[in-house]
Amino acid sequence: MKYSPFLALFLLAGTVFPAQRPNIVFAIADDWGFPHASIYENDEVLKTPVFDRLAREGILFNHAYISSPSCTPSRNAILTGQYHWRLGPGANLWSTLATEHQTYPLLLKAAGYHVGSWRKSWGPGRRTGWDDHPAGKPGKGFDDFIAKRPKDAPFCFWLGASDPHRGYKPGSGKNKGMDLSKITLPGCFPDSEAVRSDVADYYFEVERFDGDVGKMVAKLEEMGELENTLILMTGDHGMPFPRCKGNIYDSGARVCLAARWGSKIKGGRVVDDFVSTTDFAPTFLEAAGVAVPQAMTGRSLMNVFSSPKSGQVDPARSYVLTGKERHTPCQDAGISGGTPMRAIRNTGFLFIVNDRPERWPAGTPHYRNAFMSGAWYGDCDNGPTKTYMVENAEKDAHHKKLFELAFGKRPRLELYDLKKDPDQLDNVAENPEYAGVMKKLAEQLHKDLVATGDPRELGQGDQFDSYPYFGGVPTFPGFKKK
Repeated sequence: MKYSPFLALFLLAGTVFPAQRPNIVFAIADDWGFPHASIYENDEVLKTPVFDRLAREGILFNHAYISSPSCTPSRNAILTGQYHWRLGPGANLWSTLATEHQTYPLLLKAAGYHVGSWRKSWGPGRRTGWDDHPAGKPGKGFDDFIAKRPKDAPFCFWLGASDPHRGYKPGSGKNKGMDLSKITLPGCFPDSEAVRSDVADYYFEVERFDGDVGKMVAKLEEMGELENTLILMTGDHGMPFPRCKGNIYDSGARVCLAARWGSKIKGGRVVDDFVSTTDFAPTFLEAAGVAVPQAMTGRSLMNVFSSPKSGQVDPARSYVLTGKERHTPCQDAGISGGTPMRAIRNTGFLFIVNDRPERWPAGTPHYRNAFMSGAWYGDCDNGPTKTYMVENAEKDAHHKKLFELAFGKRPRLELYDLKKDPDQLDNVAENPEYAGVMKKLAEQLHKDLVATGDPRELGQGDQFDSYPYFGGVPTFPGFKKK
């Protein structure tokens, strides 16, 4: 999309810029989930000194969640400040984004910001009809971006990374010296050398992303611009492992988040407010003094930034919504759709509605009869942990349970008591003791989905299954299309 001067003036009507407009930097990793930053003290193996510094000098968020645990819709939601279910084809992986949707980088560009991106920003998908890149013109890196900056212009930069997306170099974490025995595994993973080494390889790439952000922070300091730069650092969804990416449990939907902005944010704070990544766009716009479009469903975090408090800052941020539409077309032959889900998460409970419980949440195991040729549990990236769990599914009761949780079909309703079950492994939806809690959560979820115009909730959800898909799918090892 390319804004004309007339359109730019229209969009900025009534805008009052702050005396000194801040620079805005958004650093996002690919497939980096919570709690995988050393400041969260999940284990002593992973080291993320740059993220930790930003959090110590700003705010560490304990409850940040994506809109969808899938690259394209998650990034679309961040760029537009809207839940992914409002974005038509943009709700799906490997899709498109209609040019009618305004993105915060282009709104900032219209307001006079120098705007650009590096590595993975929007997508993956087909960027049809956009004259300007939705995340800002891709460049060769932060130094190159700064070199092209007009004198004294505020800037908005998107630092993306392909880390820690698969594939990994096997043994990279162990070879770096990571002690596999000290890794804290997610509760949904079986414990084995293969799984621990796989997680260490993921850690290796998380640390590499942290280093890339560190180089940019050092450049900002060298320029004397760090204190006037709002930096947000996060991931687009959970790690690329079974029951993580592509799922709306915390292992797929919860992300690390730190915010730093010089004296504008009191440092050393740890905030428990529930934050959606859809909140970033209106936050950036408000910080820059640019009017927030009414279409944006996200809520600015500026009141949280300006507060000196830790813990719960804004009482209205007591829960968050997440969801999923089609990740990949990996169901059985004849089914072009995905596994639509919606969820509401608060401090005590996670409530999930699976709209198509007859489908495979991780994709069909029947790769010879899959909708896309060879698709094998196609909503779960291939890797050592996936292979180990499939090959050892019948090893014992524990392995079987974890396999079923990751790859089996699920009931329509799921409810998890987070105080008793923080790993979200025991569904209590059918327990009558929780009937009242589930009723309240279901009512709130329905109310918010209707209010945000979710087609799925309004009986029009089949449209998500029909949108084009332009990517590939994980296939059975050694499969060759005939």
